[in-house]
Amino acid sequence: MTMSATHHPIIVVGAGLGGLTLARVLHVNGIQTVVLDLEPGAHARTQGGMLDIHEETGQAALRAAGLHEEFRAKVHPGGEALRVLDRHAHVLMEEADHGGRGRPEIDRGDLRAILLHSLPEGTVRWNSKVAGARPLDSGRHEVTLADGTALTTDLLIGADGAWSRIRPLLSAAKPVYTGISFVELDLLDADARHPECAKLIGGGMLFALGDNKGFLAHRESDGSLHIYTALRAAESWLSTLDFTDPHSAKAALLEHFADWAPSLRKLVADADGPVVPRLIQALPVGHLWKRTPGVTLLGDAAHLMSPFAGEGANLAMIDGADLGRALASHPGDTETALTVYEGILFPRSEKTARQSAKGLETIFNDRAPQPLVDMLASFTTE
Repeated sequence: MTMSATHHPIIVVGAGLGGLTLARVLHVNGIQTVVLDLEPGAHARTQGGMLDIHEETGQAALRAAGLHEEFRAKVHPGGEALRVLDRHAHVLMEEADHGGRGRPEIDRGDLRAILLHSLPEGTVRWNSKVAGARPLDSGRHEVTLADGTALTTDLLIGADGAWSRIRPLLSAAKPVYTGISFVELDLLDADARHPECAKLIGGGMLFALGDNKGFLAHRESDGSLHIYTALRAAESWLSTLDFTDPHSAKAALLEHFADWAPSLRKLVADADGPVVPRLIQALPVGHLWKRTPGVTLLGDAAHLMSPFAGEGANLAMIDGADLGRALASHPGDTETALTVYEGILFPRSEKTARQSAKGLETIFNDRAPQPLVDMLASFTTE
C-alpha cells in the first residue's frame, strides 16, 4: 500500500562517495538534503580497497567540502609506490613513494567514514531502497521506495551507481561489458602469513601483465593484499566458475596462468576467504542527456567507465562538489545551476572515459606490459 508522500526540497539517491560529497558541500553552504541508501546502515558491508585521490579532482572536492585535513590524516604512507612486472615476475619498472605524484592512497572505508561523520545526523536515510521514480509537474519528482513509501522532491539527484534507478528519467543508456573480467581475492595479514607475496607487491600498487591478462594488486592499510585477477574473456566466462567453492574457483582461474611465474600464481593459490567475480562494464563514451527539469546524475550513474584511468571515485566526488557549488551559487534557480553543472560534467566525463578506454587497451594486449611501461615512462619525462 502506498503511503502519503513526504516532500523534501532535495533528494540524493545513493550514499556513495559522490552522493556524500554533494550532501557535505550543500551542508557547508547551508543547504539541507536527504540522502537515500538501500543499505541497512553505514557498516553493512565492506567498502572495497584503496583509492588514489587525485589533486585536481578528488582532493579538490575534499577541499570544497572542508575535509582535506581529515583526509590527509588517513592517507596510507607508501601507498603511491608502483611496480610493473611481466609474466615471469621480472620487474620492468619500479617507482618508490616520494609523495610527489599528487595521488595519495586512502582506504575507501576511511574516506566514506570521513564524509558520513561530517553530515548532520539523519541526513542519510538507511534502509531506503528506491524502487522507482517518476516526473510530476513543474520539475518535481516522486520517488517510491521498496516498502511502498512515497517521497516527492523539487530536485532529484541520481548518485546510485552503475544500475541507477534515476538514469532512465534522463537516458536509455545502459552499461555494457568491456571485455574484461575480474576475480578479486585477498591475502590477509600478509607480512606474517604471506611474506613472499607481500615482498612481491611491495608497499603500493603492482601490475603483472602479459597476453591480455594479468594481476593488479595493492597493499591495503590493514596489512592485507587485495588482488584483482583480470582476463579478456567472454561475458559468460565468470558464470562457468563455482564461486561458492573458493578452492575450485581458484583452481579454474589458475588454469589461465599455467605458464606464469610461481610467485605470481601464489597470489591466487594462497588467497584467503571468498573469491569474488566482477564484470567490468561501462556506459558509452560521451554519455549525456538533454536538460530535464528537476533531475540530474553524478558519478557512475552519469558516466560509468572501466577503472583503468583510476578516476571513478575521483570523478564522483568532484561531480558532487561541482553540483553542490552550482546549487549554492544559484539560489532559487535550480535549472541554471543544473545547466552550469552539466556544462562542466559532460566534457570532463567524456575526456576521462576516453582515457579509461585507452588505459584498458594499454594494459590488456599482446605486447603487455610494454605499452604500460612506455606510458608511465612518458609521464615521468613530461
